[in-house]
Amino acid sequence: MTTLLEYETLFGGAKPTGYTVHTRVDPSSGLTVVDRVEAVDADGGEPSYLMSYCMSHYFKNGGGPCYVIRAGDYTSAPAKAGYEAALGLLEKEDEPTLIVLTDAVKLSAADYHDVCQQVLAQCGKLKDRFGIFDVRGGDTGAFREGVGTNKLMYGAAYYPYLRTTLNFAYDETAVTVQPPDDGDAQALSALKDTETALYNSAKAALLNERVVLLPSAAMAGIYARVDRQRGVWKAPANVSVSAVIGPVSKTTNEAQEALNVDPTAGKSINAIRAFTGKGTLVWGSRTLAGNDNEWRYVPVRRLFILIEESIQKSTGFAVFEPNDATTWLKVKGMIEAYLYSLWERGALAGPTPESAYFVNVGLGKTMTSQDILEGRMIVEVGVAAVRPAEFIILRFSHKMQEA
Repeated sequence: MTTLLEYETLFGGAKPTGYTVHTRVDPSSGLTVVDRVEAVDADGGEPSYLMSYCMSHYFKNGGGPCYVIRAGDYTSAPAKAGYEAALGLLEKEDEPTLIVLTDAVKLSAADYHDVCQQVLAQCGKLKDRFGIFDVRGGDTGAFREGVGTNKLMYGAAYYPYLRTTLNFAYDETAVTVQPPDDGDAQALSALKDTETALYNSAKAALLNERVVLLPSAAMAGIYARVDRQRGVWKAPANVSVSAVIGPVSKTTNEAQEALNVDPTAGKSINAIRAFTGKGTLVWGSRTLAGNDNEWRYVPVRRLFILIEESIQKSTGFAVFEPNDATTWLKVKGMIEAYLYSLWERGALAGPTPESAYFVNVGLGKTMTSQDILEGRMIVEVGVAAVRPAEFIILRFSHKMQEA
């Protein structure tokens, strides 16, 4: 689907959230006024389903065409089996390049982390997609321990949750008013009277209720936006997050150092930070493989995914063609033309094409006579990916006055 309207047409809008309006008696005026508003779900807890809000946040941050696979419905709490079934269906699709586990943080910690591991395993198996994860409950230690150690270069995690500008959907008839502690029933009757000040203040309080969302949906939109505007080789970082008031907690420079690289687990978590005069920015672009010099950065991993997938599909014409020098030359020329276009756009490092990439194919170079007899055409491709300038280091010296 390509728009939020299309999503709401197929899956419906946000489930109305129940509210309890707590009132109190103002000692100065003696009137019953709104004290606080509490969002509750049908089962009495906090709202369990945020998918519709996440889709809205995704599109507001630049998201484009996407696949939505149902992992459950509103009749029951999210279950691990639903996400496993959804991942099984997703594996059969070739187009998706990002995987986001919306609402999966509502699972138990063990189930959520197990599903994250399954996403990484699928990305590593297919080598054409990348996972974007949330840190469940903001517990970075539990996430690092639970996500495992396999295929970490195929995913990135973001922290903390975001306080958005989106409003909760609610049904006025389902709003429950809690009278003051003294049992004064004035609150209930006042709320039903649309002309009363209490009703108006309660409605204003409901409109001020903002949705706190997982960062993964917004990040998926930012990935898509940066891909369109700059390319996958541009780090999806130092960019503004739209439709947010700010992160639910502030991250200091010292705290981010611990997020970047953990000395024990070595798994990086990217921070979303609020800066004075700049707003809320994505301030990290590392994969979960924080100690891996080769696959440390998100744009490097995704650039190789793009190159591998594009070359694999573009060379499909050579299947069942004669495995001879003519075919090899065509394949080499096609790959080199593609890599040259990437180099021209700044995706590859090097002052010249020769220093940015190489393509080798041929008998005695990449293949033996036995390879040709067994129908294998082997092509070697090497590229030098540009890497983000994660740290800007300035060196100052005090130059003494000279006579």
